[in-house]
Formats: sequence, C-alpha cells, structure tokens
Amino acid sequence: MILLFIKLLLAHLIGDFILQPNSWVSDKELKTYRSKFLYFHILLHGVLAFLVVGEIEFLPFALILTVLHGIIDFLKLNFQKPNTKRTWFLTDQLLHLVTLVVIAVLYTKPEMGWDFFTERFWVMLTAIIFLTKPTSIIIKNIISIWTPENKSNKSDDSLQNAGNYIGIIERLFVFYFVVSGHFDAIGFLLAAKSIFRFGDLKEAKDRKLTEYVLIGTLLSFGFAIAAGLLVQLFYSCG
Repeated sequence: MILLFIKLLLAHLIGDFILQPNSWVSDKELKTYRSKFLYFHILLHGVLAFLVVGEIEFLPFALILTVLHGIIDFLKLNFQKPNTKRTWFLTDQLLHLVTLVVIAVLYTKPEMGWDFFTERFWVMLTAIIFLTKPTSIIIKNIISIWTPENKSNKSDDSLQNAGNYIGIIERLFVFYFVVSGHFDAIGFLLAAKSIFRFGDLKEAKDRKLTEYVLIGTLLSFGFAIAAGLLVQLFYSCG
C-alpha cells in the first residue's frame, strides 16, 4: 500500500506541478469549467497514475482517481476568491492527498508493476521531484500572505527566476546531505546563503522583506530536511 501511495503521489506531483504550466492555471481560473485545459489536466492525472502503477487491473481505479481529481479541481475553481486562493490551494492539495490514500487502501492487489525498478528508486525519485517545482509553489502559497510591497522604484537586476532555481538547488543539496548523513554541511550551506543575502537585505533596509526571506529560507530547508529524514526512515524500515 505504501509503495502504491508513493507512486500515486509521484504521478500527482508531475501532473499538478511539473506538467501544468502557468498558462493552464490562468486559463482555468479565468474560464473555470469552460477551460479546455481543465479537462486536459484532469485526463493527464489519470493517464499518469495508470502509467506509473503499470498494471491493467488498476485501470478502474485510475478512472475513479481522474473523476475525483476533476471534482476537487472544479470545486476549487468555482469557490475560490482572490483573497482565499491560499486557503483553497492548501485545501485542494489536502483533498488530493486523501484521495490518493483512499485509492491506495482500496487497491489490494499484492503484486506491483514495473518490478525492475526498486522501491528505493520510487521513493528517491518522488522526494527529488517534490523538492523541485512542487515545493517552490507550496512555499510561495504558504508565505503569500506576507509578501512585502515593492516600495522601491529601482528595477530588479536579478536574473529571471533565479531565486526559484536557487531554492531548488539548495533543497537538493540539503536533501543529499541528510540522506548521506552529512548534517554538518547543512549549517555551512545556510551560513553561506546568509552571507550572500545579508548585503542585499541590509541595503534594502526593509524589515518585512528580511523576515519574508528568512521564513522562505527556513521553510525551504525544513521541507528538504523532512524529505531526507522520511527517505532515511523508509530505507531503515525497508
């Protein structure tokens, strides 16, 4: 059951975050049920779940998962407001996770498909995928209520999406350090980032911006450490 849940979670992460461009999200929020991308997105989840599990017997469950995912997304698009997007995002993801757990419990076939991949492969791949774009979006939504206003008229000289990619890379480093048992290296990485960030934050003279960056950094490191510890726990129990 646990391995099936991990596979379904992997399919969900790929379908809901990796393979869903911002243009799809914007179109769905604008047109709701009239958006063709809503139905592309829903169908994609069912196909991914079926392919990842790799068993013909799972087809009815993949169809059920597709329908449930569509219902949850439809409710979110119809009831969320500009000031409740954060709440509905978290609620939406929680409901999807509950759905995955229920499907994993109901599907009782003991043999799993794609046996040439080990359980460790699926766990590691899921953790790595989670720490990329999905975690970036989750953190962005969590701290969205504290997003500081841009009081400066100066243009932003930073590279496009640099902060996002830096966050992904640092989480992957932290994850590797935890899995490999080099916890001391996490402290050096955090210190190095603090040194590079200190100059920009000092120059900005914005306490809210400093707190915003600090919260985002701690969440980023926290997710990476948690993912690493969960993988270690799985390995020790496996």
